[in-house]
Order: sequence, then C-alpha cells, then structure tokens
Amino acid sequence: MSQTFFDDWIAPRYSRLWPELFTPAVLDPAVDFLARLAGDGRALELGIGTGRVAVPLARRGVPVHGIELSQAMVNEIPADTVDVTVGDFATTRVEGQFRLVYLVRNTITNLTSQDAQVDCFRNAAAHLEPGGVFVIENYIPALQRLPPGESIRVFTRTPTHLGFEEYDTAAQIAISHHYWVMDGELKTFASPHRYLWPAELDLMARLAGLTLHERWTDWHHSPFTSRSQTHISVYRKPALPVSTVR
Repeated sequence: MSQTFFDDWIAPRYSRLWPELFTPAVLDPAVDFLARLAGDGRALELGIGTGRVAVPLARRGVPVHGIELSQAMVNEIPADTVDVTVGDFATTRVEGQFRLVYLVRNTITNLTSQDAQVDCFRNAAAHLEPGGVFVIENYIPALQRLPPGESIRVFTRTPTHLGFEEYDTAAQIAISHHYWVMDGELKTFASPHRYLWPAELDLMARLAGLTLHERWTDWHHSPFTSRSQTHISVYRKPALPVSTVR
C-alpha cells in the first residue's frame, strides 16, 4: 500500500500551504475541462485530497466519488458534497462504472514504484464504462534544468515558502522538500515521488487497455510541445462494438 504524507498537520492547512491551487485562474479551467468530459455521467477522482477539484465539479452537477488514502484529508471535505472511499487509489475498487476517472496535480507520482503506477492505470480502466476517459495532469521532469553534476532544483521561493526537488536519477525518484514560515514557526515537509514522462504513461495506458485520445499543455487546451513543462493527457477506453442486426 502507498504511504500517505498528508497528515493531521498538513490537511487542515492545505489551502494555506498551496494557495495558488485554489485561485479561480487555476481551478476553473480544470473544472470546465473535466465537466465537459463527464457530460451527464459519473466521475471518479483518484487521490481526491480535500476535494479541491471534486467539490466544485460536483456543484456543477457531476456526481463525483473519490478515493483517498489520508483520512485527515478526507475529514476536510465539506459534508454532503462527494462520496469518498478511504484506500490506496492504485488498487481500491468502488461500485459502479464511471464516464470519467481523473487524477490531477502530479498525484500519479505519489505512487513511488512503476508497478504501483501500472496498477493505477489498470484500476482506472476497470472503473471506466466503455468509451470513458482517464485524465492525468502531471509535470514534465525538470532534468534538463539541472546544472551538470547537480541534483537539486528550486521550484518555489517566497518570503514564507521554499520548495525544492532532490533528484535521484538512478532510482527515478524526486524528493520534494518544503520549508514554510507559518504562524511564527518554521515547518518542514518532505515526500518522495516517482517521476515519469508522457511516453511512459502512454505505455502504462496500453498495458491497461487504454489509448491516448488527446494531450495538451494545460487545461486551456494549449498545444503540447517540446517546451511544455506540464501536460494534461486523456486516455480512452474502447467503446463496445456496435452489434450487427441480421
């Protein structure tokens, strides 16, 4: 089973620690994108967290179910908004089928082995109805930005927050380090992540019986290019064949 690092200290402060994730400029395009794909069907979020995306999506009329390993994060989801099953999103099953399964904000990297990431794709495919789609939002590993011989890359630096990744390229693991000054105290947080590229995700999708339907740089449908630092990948489950009436 995966290990959760989002504990009783992180969970109630999640929106304070990462406030940029909750701005309308970031959140609204993601909800619009997912709502269009869900249509009049059901949606399943893997790694639902505090419901940052699921709650506004549900308020748009999409029935949303979530899977989340951290009970502390689940406790922060507003009551009577979405249903949540506590468990490892790589393997936990819930009842029914879904038009849309989605996994946002690099959450696939919380699974720190290739086997677990493959299991996640298979779990997503098992929950999809024929013709349904699996959406992943993930970053492109910043190895090209590392100076030769270096393994540390700073990704955020503000008066109250320092964040950097420590890369182990042999193991394909990046340790994400955070230092916050909050309420007059210094708080630290670190978590391991198995980074991966779009091509590896595409292969995992094929192993699960899914095919790449479309890929964009962001939720605004910006074209994906060699300069993209993030991607939104949409994988489709084959539809049932049309029966021939004789």
